[in-house]
Amino acid sequence: MRLKDRAVIVTGGGRGLGKVYAKAIAAEGGRVAVADIIDGEGAAREIRDSGGEAIYVRADVSDESSVNAMVEATVARFGGVHGLVNNAAICAEVEYRPIDQITVAEWDRVMAVNVRGVWLAAKAVYPHMKAKGAGKIVNITSVVPFFGYPVIPHYTVSKGAVVTLTKVLARAMGKDGICVNAIGPSLTRSESMSSIRGAAFDEEEAPLLGMRCIARTQYPEDIVGAVLFFLSDESNFILGQTLIVDGGLYMH
Repeated sequence: MRLKDRAVIVTGGGRGLGKVYAKAIAAEGGRVAVADIIDGEGAAREIRDSGGEAIYVRADVSDESSVNAMVEATVARFGGVHGLVNNAAICAEVEYRPIDQITVAEWDRVMAVNVRGVWLAAKAVYPHMKAKGAGKIVNITSVVPFFGYPVIPHYTVSKGAVVTLTKVLARAMGKDGICVNAIGPSLTRSESMSSIRGAAFDEEEAPLLGMRCIARTQYPEDIVGAVLFFLSDESNFILGQTLIVDGGLYMH
């Protein structure tokens, strides 16, 4: 088991992609803190029922005190924190509209969760990882900033900021043995995306299918391998990178 006895926080771990990541981490022996603003006890219970270790911690990643409490609860339960998956984001809820129709409130809310949340969580785990001289932070970004996708400008810009923040964190924390990397999926048929977008998902996905080298729907399980790789010792000399996982949609 690649993550045996390692405590890993998964933000946005109560449903959708985060829940899939959390369960996969537990299956590799990780001890998971399912952190979410919604009720994530169900996800944590599923892990425990399968023989894994998990707790649910309610957390609003845009709020510093909430994020600090999330980390402290993880340390109190598991004795430390070895990994962080910054998955929480406003994504499926984002309305597709041109840049001149986005309100300031919408823009600020997306930035608060998708960018500030990544920074706050990394900032909170840093002292604990630094004390151990090791740690893994995996930021979930997206393929959209590499295209400059115009119909969801606030989301696109926020995920571009995560790419840059990943590089900044890697340079700031690498000297302390902490590896920070990012993963950029494309549109993924997750539990959350399907329930929120409904039939609109098919319309949004249709043009992508013909552009991917592997012309099929992307599922959460397609991203799991990259998450586990960046959390494991197999990636100990990789820092500041964004790995695109999209079936060959974007190549760089």
